[in-house]
Amino acid sequence: MAKHGKKYLAAAAKVDHDREYNPREAIALIKETSITSFDATVEIHIRLGVDPRHADQQVRNVVVLPHGTGKAVRVVVFAEGDGASLAREAGADYVADDDEMIKKIQNGWTDFDVAIATPDMMGKVGRLGRVLGPRGLMPNPKAGTVVSAEDIPRVVNETKAGRVEFRVDKTSNLHVSIGKVSFDENQIYENMNALMEAVKKARPASSKGTYVRRVTLTTTMGPGIKVDPIQSLAMEESE
Repeated sequence: MAKHGKKYLAAAAKVDHDREYNPREAIALIKETSITSFDATVEIHIRLGVDPRHADQQVRNVVVLPHGTGKAVRVVVFAEGDGASLAREAGADYVADDDEMIKKIQNGWTDFDVAIATPDMMGKVGRLGRVLGPRGLMPNPKAGTVVSAEDIPRVVNETKAGRVEFRVDKTSNLHVSIGKVSFDENQIYENMNALMEAVKKARPASSKGTYVRRVTLTTTMGPGIKVDPIQSLAMEESE
């Protein structure tokens, strides 16, 4: 077992590890127990009652967090002609509208967080699967990152504003960043609420029994705080 420092142990001592907190208590505790000198990321880990080995039990969607993630998101857009112009106007960090940029990515350059593509570019983007796939950067219609040229400005703006994708992993868990410790409690609460609503809507029809089994909030290097899954699903709009 990893040895923890004094700061971590002092923070962990403030948490009752046998208790499932309500969302507001957990968020207050998350801010109190953050131990980093930098502005730590607030993450939520959700254990789902699905079997991701079955195609009909995949949970994958996108959500626009009302207060963003607190992180600058670098966007590359694969588009030509009007789509490329619209991407530049919308503030895309990089526009791959020629073979030079595609070759650069093929050689391993991935200095971006999200890739968006128009359908007509997917033939070329497909060749980058070896580089983009393992990093989770491959544009995908299900994730809303393969879009028409007219939709590029909206998707670029949403991505920069706090649009995040969530996807169940092989162990039936979702791991999503929902803000920074510097956010106020209401901002974290509203981001968590938006995510929980999106997770609820993404429930597969074939999922039986308890859908959300466990919810844990953590910060970078901070202790995990269990949140009551029932209360997490019943969160209400902040006043």
